[in-house]
Amino acid sequence: MGYVIRENKPKDGYLTGQLLIATPAMNESYFNKTVIYILSHSAEGAMGIIVNNVIQNLSSTLIFNHLNIERGQLHKDMPIHLGGPVDSQRGFVLHTIDYTIDTLQVTEPIALSSNLQILKDIAAGSGPNKSLLALGYAGWEAGQLENEMAENSWLTIQATEELVFDVSNQTKWDVAIKSIGINTLHFSREAGHA
Repeated sequence: MGYVIRENKPKDGYLTGQLLIATPAMNESYFNKTVIYILSHSAEGAMGIIVNNVIQNLSSTLIFNHLNIERGQLHKDMPIHLGGPVDSQRGFVLHTIDYTIDTLQVTEPIALSSNLQILKDIAAGSGPNKSLLALGYAGWEAGQLENEMAENSWLTIQATEELVFDVSNQTKWDVAIKSIGINTLHFSREAGHA
């Protein structure tokens, strides 16, 4: 059964603040079953962070030790996400907007930081209420994401704080797909166009 991607797109046609959900058309790719928070999307291209792919054998403890950051109030290890294949040594923190020191507010519930201060504040217990640490990002050149959307590689939904930060990484893709009423058993390997 084919599917058409029509719903949940912002009126201007750009997807900043939306979640991309990989369809089965992406099963053989790097993006298999990924959920990506779109940080920016314009005529020049797009950038996002994968929010459900954790790097095995890497944790906040290792990162903080490497950066000589005292763990202070942080008593539990935070997973480090593989944000995407581009610039995989660069760190990003997606977080709630209650933290405002040197941040870029993407949408009402979510902001982005990529500085050392937020890591120090997280470790000290004075960081954002909710956060997600990632290395790297996903990027698209002008028109590339639009082409992938036309090929039914992605579904989109409005990002929520709960879906980005609270749903487990293991179930985030399933929860995102089900939130728009799609039963994954109805996906076919080859997507059709209506």
